[in-house]
Amino acid sequence: MKHGKKYVEAAKLIDRAQQYETAEAISLVKKSATAKFDETVEVHIRTSCDGRHADQQIRGAVVLPHGTGKSVKVLVFAKGTKLDEAQAAGADHVGGEELIPKIQNEGWLDFDVVVATPDMMGVVGRLGKVLGPKGLMPNPKAGTVTMDVTKAINDIKAGKIEYRLDKANIIHCPIGKASFSEEQLEQNFTALMDAIVKAKPATVKGQYLKSISVATTMGPGVKVVANKY
Repeated sequence: MKHGKKYVEAAKLIDRAQQYETAEAISLVKKSATAKFDETVEVHIRTSCDGRHADQQIRGAVVLPHGTGKSVKVLVFAKGTKLDEAQAAGADHVGGEELIPKIQNEGWLDFDVVVATPDMMGVVGRLGKVLGPKGLMPNPKAGTVTMDVTKAINDIKAGKIEYRLDKANIIHCPIGKASFSEEQLEQNFTALMDAIVKAKPATVKGQYLKSISVATTMGPGVKVVANKY
């Protein structure tokens, strides 16, 4: 893959073989953000889990202290008074069964997170083929299947992110924007890492986190010291 001039210049700041302390890694990531837009800062964590085993799955959610810098559109599936509650809490879209054909047949996906009350999961389950591959299916572990729709919406709008293993047993998460201060990014990084360390499956032996790197959307990756986690 051929990289542009800005990427090549940014990459010169970083020693690919070195693992940096968190503060230094974040400082380098900010310096390497050269795109014309406000790039997202992402963390990539390679684990020693084997996600093919149910007891080594990692999935959960954490509220980042400074949010992600992105405004998030929330769709809530509910009925009765919970519809009004979701609207009052600031959900962008609320509804029930009538939304199924809109999503299934018209390809409507103008939302970033889906929340559902437990009594609506039978309806939402019909959207598994559409929402599942996009990582949008509500899940109790992520706090998106709940009767407390107000809390769910408030947390998401405040900067709650979901983390989960991909097929290669890597976790990818945003922790903010390149325009955030180093301190904000560091605090968000720490909140995410604390949650992932707590989520370690009991069946995983040896070193849990093999490698951690931080990068902006268009920038090179910076390795973070992993063995202290």
